[in-house]
Amino acid sequence: MNITTDRIEKQIVLKAARSRVWRALSNAEEFGSWFGVALKGKTFVAGEPVQGQITHPGYEHVVWNAEIERMEPESVLSFRWHPYAVDPALDYSQEPATLVVFELTAVEDGTLLRVVESGFDNVPLARREEAFRMHDSGWDEQLRNIEKYIVTR
Repeated sequence: MNITTDRIEKQIVLKAARSRVWRALSNAEEFGSWFGVALKGKTFVAGEPVQGQITHPGYEHVVWNAEIERMEPESVLSFRWHPYAVDPALDYSQEPATLVVFELTAVEDGTLLRVVESGFDNVPLARREEAFRMHDSGWDEQLRNIEKYIVTR
């Protein structure tokens, strides 16, 4: 088994058209609805930062900060952020960010959504293991969230 500490890779087949999955990813307000961040009135634009208050219970004190990197319609959305940046007393801005890439592929049953978060080996050692562990389980939850969101909308 190939175990890596630098990247997390997850995937799910969503029973929806690629255009629908793309909208749930690329429309900031829809993204916020399933991801658990208040992004009302916000938009995702490549090269620009976006932020909103986390709405997930227990993390309401956290501001979600990301910089949208790529937006290739119905294909790729990526952003950079500081993983597991949940302590309001710490300034994470000088730390290297990880890269999150969502890739969409049409498949027979709908759309294959693949998410890869990489760059954990650059996270400061004191935070690296916890950030990796929390994001590894967090991406499992987020894939369930988007699946539920798409089915119910």
